[in-house]
Amino acid sequence: MPHLDAAYNLARWLAGNDHDAEDIAQEACMRAFRFIGGFRGGNGRSWLLTIVRNTAYTWLKQNRPPAVISIGDEELAEIEDPAGPASRDAMLRHADSGVLRAALEALPTEFREALVLRELEGFSYKEIADVAEVPIGTVMSRLARARKQLQGYLTEKGHIEK
Repeated sequence: MPHLDAAYNLARWLAGNDHDAEDIAQEACMRAFRFIGGFRGGNGRSWLLTIVRNTAYTWLKQNRPPAVISIGDEELAEIEDPAGPASRDAMLRHADSGVLRAALEALPTEFREALVLRELEGFSYKEIADVAEVPIGTVMSRLARARKQLQGYLTEKGHIEK
C-alpha cells in the first residue's frame, strides 16, 4: 500500500492515460500479492515497480501497436548532458505543466520510463537499472537522451530559450 501512488504514477506515464493506468496498476498489485512469497527482502518499492513495468509492457503489447524503441549497443556510450543540472532545473521551473506533460508524453516509452523513475520517483541509477532490467550505462544514456529530447521539445514550442 505505501507504494501504490508510485505504482500508479509509473503506470500512468507508461500507458498515457488514467483508465489504462488504473487497469495496469490493479493487475500489477494482484500479481505482487500473488507472488509475495517470492519477495526476498530488499527494496519493496523497486520490486513493485518492476512488476508494474512488466505488467505495463505486457498490457501495451497486447492492447496497442508497438511504441517501444530499442537502443543498440553502439548507442550505449555514456552521453554527457550538455544542459547540466542547473539548466534543467530552470527549464522545468519555467515550463507550463501542461506543456511539460505533453513533452513527456512525446518521449519514447523507454526514455519516459527512465525520466519518470529518476525525476518523479527519485530512484537512483542503480534502482532504475534494476527495475528496467538494463545496465546502468543504458539508464544513463536513456536519461541523457530523454533530457535532450525534452529540452528540444520545449525549445521548439517556445517555452525555453536556446
